[in-house]
Amino acid sequence: MFKALGTLGVVLLTVAAVVMVGLGFLMGPDHPLPWIMLIVVVAIPFVHNKMAANRYLVWKDEYSVGIEEMDNDHKKLLNLINQLQTAVHYYTGREFEEKALEELVDYTKTHFNKEEKLLEDNGYADLDAHKLLHKQFIDKVNQFLEQYKQDSELTINDTLEFLKDWLIKHINGTDKEYGKVLNDKGIH
Repeated sequence: MFKALGTLGVVLLTVAAVVMVGLGFLMGPDHPLPWIMLIVVVAIPFVHNKMAANRYLVWKDEYSVGIEEMDNDHKKLLNLINQLQTAVHYYTGREFEEKALEELVDYTKTHFNKEEKLLEDNGYADLDAHKLLHKQFIDKVNQFLEQYKQDSELTINDTLEFLKDWLIKHINGTDKEYGKVLNDKGIH
C-alpha cells in the first residue's frame, strides 16, 4: 500500500489543485491565486515524470565493454532492474515483484557463467579476482533475498539501490578492464 502512495499522492494533489483553481476563479479572473494554481496543475505531471524517470537506469554507450554479447547481456540486466523498479514503484503486487526479482537473479547468474567462460576461454589473467567479485555479489543478493522474505517492504528499495549501483560500477570497472584485454585479442 505504501508503495503506491507516490502515484496516489500525485493524483490527490492534482485533484486538490484543480478544485483550488475552480474555487480561485470564484474570486475573479484578476486574482492571482487561480492562475498560480493553474500553473501548478499543469506542472504536476511534468515534475512527476521527471522524478519517476530518475528511478530507472538508461543504457549509455560509455558502458560498452566492446564485446557485443556482453553488452547485450548488460542491457538485459538493466532492463530487468527497470522491470523490478516498475513492479516496486507501481506496486503491481508481491507476486509480480517476486517474479521480477527472481528473473533478475537468475539471469545475473546466467550472465556471470557466460562471462566467466569467455574469460577462461581467452586466458584472462584476473579471472579468479573477477569470479570472486561475482561470488560476493551473489552472496549479497542472497542476503537481500533472505531479508526480503522477512520484510519485503523495507528490503526491496535497498535491494534495488544496491543492484543499480553495483551493476554500473562493475561494468565501468572490472568489466571494462577485461573488455580492453579481449578487444586487443580481436574479440568484439
